[in-house]
Amino acid sequence: MNETQTLKEVIAAARQEIGKVIIGQEEVIDLTLITILTGSHALIEGVPGVAKTLLVRTLATVMGCESGRIQFTPDLMPADITGTHVFNMKTQEFVLVKGPVFTDFLLADEINRAPAKTQAALLQAMQERTVSIDRTNHQLSQNFTVFATQNPIEYEGTYPLPEAQKDRFMLKIDMGYPDESDELELARRLLSIDTPEHALASGAIEPVLTSEQLEAARSNLLAVTVKEELLNYIVQIVRKTRAHESILVGAGPRATQALLLAARAMAVLQDRDFATPDDVKAVALPVLGHRIALRPEYEIEGLTVAEVIRQLLEAVAVPR
Repeated sequence: MNETQTLKEVIAAARQEIGKVIIGQEEVIDLTLITILTGSHALIEGVPGVAKTLLVRTLATVMGCESGRIQFTPDLMPADITGTHVFNMKTQEFVLVKGPVFTDFLLADEINRAPAKTQAALLQAMQERTVSIDRTNHQLSQNFTVFATQNPIEYEGTYPLPEAQKDRFMLKIDMGYPDESDELELARRLLSIDTPEHALASGAIEPVLTSEQLEAARSNLLAVTVKEELLNYIVQIVRKTRAHESILVGAGPRATQALLLAARAMAVLQDRDFATPDDVKAVALPVLGHRIALRPEYEIEGLTVAEVIRQLLEAVAVPR
């Protein structure tokens, strides 16, 4: 982002470039941009074939960053993620072979297929942006961002993330089926060489930032005004999750921080320098949905997390 380029122009250009590959999914794209702007991590849940992998690769290209991918499997070990020292016969020395975690944007595909020890290795890297290999700490990229995917329809042979570990993800993004018109447009593209995969592989996607400029772009969040009344509104929403009769486990203090950051980023996406209650409402479900657990008796009755969050938002007075 150069001096004459505003963040509004950068975001508009990013959306345009992403749209060359990802058809539709505007809300999903905005949530991934919020994740990147806040320097956080996101859990993406969607059925196979909705372009989760393609989305992350496209985001990395547009943001001028490197990307990597880990396909999680039950036999994956922590060293397969972080890396290890290997003895070099030629130099008679141990050399570090870095794992895929040494990148900017990492797609952790089907994270719930790996055992707890391997999941923990990635979660530690997410939290600290460092990895420890043979008692030596190694710094990761300042832009290190994890997009972890889960398949919502297949649970056999999986190791679901514990509730406390889900809290490490700022957002949970539900990536559903495309609209009919978007799916029709995708079908049209498949009749020619103008497929989404070809657009990305051919270099037709232009980066709008460099990885160094991305850090500067994040500083714009500090300029977004959050009034005391709105701050209190955010706190009250999170605290309501701990008192609602249908909720077994409410959201912790990290949820308050996430809701504040996400609301600020949403204001930036809307080209405003101040956050509003509507910004908070827009990100409430992605921020809180994976952080609360419903009581079994209410789940049996068909109550959903989305419905409970809607009730919470209605129960808290909106600041004027």
